[in-house]
Amino acid sequence: MSSARAPQDLEDPIAYFLEDLTYHGKTERTRTAYERVLRRFESSLDGETTPGDATHRDCMAFVHSLRGGLAESTVATYAAYLHRFYGYMSEVGAFTGNPMTLVIAEMDETVEKDPVRRDISLSAMRAFISSITHPLHRAVVGTLLKTGMRVGELCNLDLRDVRLSDDAVNAAYTLGTRPALEGRRDSLYVTPAATVGESLNGEVRTASNKRKRETVIPVDDELRSMVCAWLAIRPDTTSPAEPLFVATAEGWGERLDPAAVRHIVEQHAREHGWYRTGGGAGENVTPHYFRHFFTTHLRDTTGDRGVVKYLRGDVADDVIDTYTHNWGDQVRSTYEANVFRLLE
Repeated sequence: MSSARAPQDLEDPIAYFLEDLTYHGKTERTRTAYERVLRRFESSLDGETTPGDATHRDCMAFVHSLRGGLAESTVATYAAYLHRFYGYMSEVGAFTGNPMTLVIAEMDETVEKDPVRRDISLSAMRAFISSITHPLHRAVVGTLLKTGMRVGELCNLDLRDVRLSDDAVNAAYTLGTRPALEGRRDSLYVTPAATVGESLNGEVRTASNKRKRETVIPVDDELRSMVCAWLAIRPDTTSPAEPLFVATAEGWGERLDPAAVRHIVEQHAREHGWYRTGGGAGENVTPHYFRHFFTTHLRDTTGDRGVVKYLRGDVADDVIDTYTHNWGDQVRSTYEANVFRLLE
């Protein structure tokens, strides 16, 4: 424990959390960002309510108060900070639960599900990918684009969830040990078991997966090359879960969280003229835009809504079962025949 104080008896849980961030090696910039958000949340509570007493309604009221004055991406980042604070404090026994769990679940992709979005052509998206030279950034954006997965699902990928037919990568890493990947070719496994604040594969997660059932997503040659280029430079990590995507700047070697992925996408979208502070979902390119791009293009080319819904992970159990049992014949063949090409 980072302090002699009993965590359940803290007078200032925010200070305790910030102190532990220091011991975990977080930079002053990161600690300052957390403190700014957490103190703002604390000041939003009535005089008799402390962060340890706050309910999900207090958290929802805080998030709601941010809207209008901040971009949705910033609101999401603030919510993620508060979520991580409560997840950590629950884990160390200072709090009895995480009131942000329900708030995050309700926030996730509930705002403007089908807005009129920026119309980006496939050729323009190819130019966008070509402009991204950092192997991590290209692999992250490429995975979002070519799988349609949610940002939290990308963050939760571990090496055991990845199967790649590359001799050099397989000599360096132990990949694809999930039973569901046995006998498969290049694939990604998305688990329904990841929940923010709970331990999975030996690591407490900072994001939840929204899928109700497991999904195996094909990896084509383009995505394989992007992920392999990333793995060739991937830093070592202290996490026993061996995350696929880890930071190469602040938080070196730590699992990327959704805020970091949104920052990566925003950085490149801004440089490309596809992101403006204050712009909404109809104007700004975000990780969720890539899910929209994937869905639109693959649905239009395949004409098979069932396969697309299976890959997105948002279908009923009976349809999931249909495509799970016919994965090799229908899902992979349909995907490989129709998925768009990104690398020129």
